This record gives sequence, structure tokens and C-alpha cells, in this order.
Amino acid sequence: MSSYVSLLIFLYVVNISDKSFGEMFTSVMSVKQAVFAERQLLDYLRTYLENEIQRLDDIKRFFSRVTSLHSGIYNDPSATIANPIVAFKLVKRLKSEWMNVVHSNEAQENIDGLREGYRRMEGSLPKLEDLQGAAQGLMRLQDVYDLHVEGLVRGHFQQITNGNAVDIYKPPVSDTLSGDDCFLIGKVSYDLEDYYHSVQWFEEAVRLFRGTEWSPENEGTLEDALDHLAFSHFKVCRVHFNVEKYEKLLDESPPVTNQSLVLKRPDSTNLRTRNVYEKLCQTKGSQPKHFENPSLFCDFFTNGNPGLLLQPIKRELISLHPYVVLFHSFVTRAEAKSIREYAVPGLRRSVVASGVNQSTAEYRISKSAWLKESAHGVVGKVDQRITMVTGLNVQPPYAEYLQVVNYGIGGHYEPHFDHATSDSSPLYRLKTGNRVATFMMYLSSVEAGGYTAFIYANFSVPVVENGALFWWNLHRNGQGNVDTLHAGCPVIVGDKWVANKWVHEYGQEFQHRCSLNPEE
Repeated sequence: MSSYVSLLIFLYVVNISDKSFGEMFTSVMSVKQAVFAERQLLDYLRTYLENEIQRLDDIKRFFSRVTSLHSGIYNDPSATIANPIVAFKLVKRLKSEWMNVVHSNEAQENIDGLREGYRRMEGSLPKLEDLQGAAQGLMRLQDVYDLHVEGLVRGHFQQITNGNAVDIYKPPVSDTLSGDDCFLIGKVSYDLEDYYHSVQWFEEAVRLFRGTEWSPENEGTLEDALDHLAFSHFKVCRVHFNVEKYEKLLDESPPVTNQSLVLKRPDSTNLRTRNVYEKLCQTKGSQPKHFENPSLFCDFFTNGNPGLLLQPIKRELISLHPYVVLFHSFVTRAEAKSIREYAVPGLRRSVVASGVNQSTAEYRISKSAWLKESAHGVVGKVDQRITMVTGLNVQPPYAEYLQVVNYGIGGHYEPHFDHATSDSSPLYRLKTGNRVATFMMYLSSVEAGGYTAFIYANFSVPVVENGALFWWNLHRNGQGNVDTLHAGCPVIVGDKWVANKWVHEYGQEFQHRCSLNPEE
């Protein structure tokens, strides 16, 4: 059975119009499913075109037949019409055939069929929020990785270094953005009153619209782009040109390089660590090499557990403060695939804690699902392996169920703590206990981006397929370790899946003993 047919059957079973596939932009898995939805739309459109071609061919035949009569026997109407058969056919044609052609419902039936097919698919198609989220994902990549907008338009992921465009990643499959694409991205930022981005994207829209013909599928025009561009420039307090002057400015070649036209990115109001965070996403920070710090090492690790004696785990000590370990090849490809598949039906927009409640947030773009050991045998095997390498009790209520996460377009999770902090709700802490440790497994690889960045510790770890990161969130005295402030960097290209196991301090009294020394 082809993968296409398999996925169509799968979509039918889980019902793609269900809420689990809402907010498509928050999960690359959901975006993949949109490809198959468009293929179905193409089938509807193909049927419509075939019917319309047949209808127009019939009209052409009628036109040719009547035209041949007027260039033939109707050259001498007085003699021709004297023939009662010819006269009858003329009257019949004018009264019946022309009326059938002009008032035919076939065209309406064809377009109605296309619209009905679209209506049936509408539940599985992107919504306005998906278009907005996808556009914001591109702008997020632009900001975090300092990407050149003109490069993005050409399908390149480039930074400007010493005045030259340098590729930070060359995708094997690429595409370019049209003027209308750029206009819609600019319009999203414009509607959000984000004029820093709208100026850049409207300028690209104007350049691409110029000299091209408008297409009926386009939403914007050159005039629309110029109008929005003028107001965007005005709102960022730059020189206010009118439309005619903008046209002249943007038509110049080479482009004008006026220092007064350089945009300054606004300061962040909600992310104080933005500069460090973005630098860590672009590089690996100051993470020391093993030969530079003898305390860091790689080894085959058994943790004194008999179950690991014959097949020890490959352990890499990444950092001592905070204590962060990378276990290589922790899960098998088959296990990772099974966990992803089990999670798909339950994927929902990821939420963050907000007091005693939970809510979605723009600083976390992904979908997640929770898997129980009792329902999925592979989860039980992975839980057992986590216990073997950490010595911790990971069974509920001493740990949370396995959370599986699929990141979206430019998917990320800005700097945050996994443990409850001083400003967390006391009720939240009492309900769950504090998270003493985090065990995060990488269930896929990515082509670019997606690092896990530890902000205050100033290092980041790339995605290692089938590997797992482990760190302690709390000191032994129960206080939160501020050095564990971490983030999931935006994914540039790829389908990032992770599985998180959060272990609570309750139930670990003998595995993670207390100490009054805050440094332990």
C-alpha cells in the first residue's frame, strides 16, 4: 500500500477535521497532512477543468457549425430561406439551441461541484490563524538567526557577514517567495503593528510585484504594497515619502544605501535574555571541549545496574554546572517511530502554566500529547531504561506521563524553567511537587536549528537523533537551579520531535538525597 493511500486512511480514521489538527502551524506533522489535503483539492479541480473543457468544446462545436452556415448557404439569404427546411432549422436554432447555450446551467453545476468539494475539505484546511502563525514563524527565524530577508525570498538561509551574504544552511529542496507571499507576510506584521518587519517584507513585495502581471489567486497588488509600505515607514518614524517617491526610490538600481533607511529592531519587552538566547541558537556558545576541561568526559555507563552490564549506555558529560548529560542512542529508531505514531492522535497545542491554569503562548509553538505506560508498551520500556540510567522512580505520581512534542513552523520554546519558581502558584507546586529532574529524548533529527540552549550557563546542545539529555532542575537543598534556564531554539528546517519525562522530588528521597549545601 502506498504511503499516500496509507495516510489518507489514517486521516479518515482520526478525522482530520477534529480539533487535534487545529492550529496547523504549531506542528510540522499537521502541515505535512495539508499536502494530502491539497492533493484532494487538485482532484476536485482536475474534474472541474475536465468538465469545463468538455462544456467549452461543445460550445466551440456549436460556434463552428453556425459559423460555417453563415459562410456557406446563408451567403444568399433570400434564396436559402425560401427553402422551408432551412427556414425551420434557423427558427429552431434561434429559439431553442441558442437559448440552451446561453442559459445552460452546466457552468454553474461545474463550479458548484468544485465549491462543494472544497467545502468538504474545509475542516482540514489551514485557517487564518495558521497563515498568521506560519508568517510569524518565518519572521521568528529571520530574527533569531539574523537571516537576510532578500535571501529568504530566494529560498536561501543567509546572514550578512562583512557585507556579504553567507549561507548558514543550504536546503536540498527549496522554493522562492512571490510578491504576493511577501505581501501577506508583511500584512500579518502590519496588522500586529509590527512595522519593523512590515517595512522589510512590503519592500520585497513591491520589488517582486513590479513588472509582473497580477494573478487572480493573489490577494495583494503593487498599489496595495506601496500603500502599506508608506504607512509602515511613517509608523517607524522614518522619512515620510509619498507613493510616487517610493516608486522612484524602489526602482533605482543598484538599490539606494542610505544610512537613514537602516531599520533598528525594537527591544524585547518580555525576553530580557534575548541577545544571549539568539546567540546560543546561532552557535554553541562557550561550551568547552572535553580536552579543554578534563572534568568533562565520555564513557560507557552502567550506573551499577545489572541490566546495563552487557549493553552500557554511551554517556557524554556536557556540563558540570548545571549538571547536564547527553546519552547517545538512548532509544532505537523503531521505538522513536512508535512513540511518534502513538502520539499523533492526541496532539494538541502545547500550553504553559499560568498560575493555577494553563494557556497557549506565542513563546511556545508546538503540539504535544501525553502517553501512559499502561496504554503503550514501548513507553514502559523507555521508562524502565530511564530508571536504569538515573536511578530515579519515574512512575506516576513520582513523575509525569511521557510528554511527546512536535514543533511547528519556526517552532520554539523561549527561555523557561522546568521547575516551579518563586513566582509560581503555591497550588501548582502542591499539586505536582517540584520537578527535580528533566529527561528529554530526541525522537527525530532536524536539518538545521532546534538547539537546546542553556541561557545562564552559556552553552547549547544540537539535536542528536535518538539521544537524550538529562539534567537536575533542583539543588540538593530543594532550591531551583537558575542555571537550568533553557530554551528550544526555532527549527529552521526539519521535523523536530522530543519526548519529555519530568521527575518530581517526591519519591526520590533515597535516590536524590537532600543536603543543606546549596552548591550540591
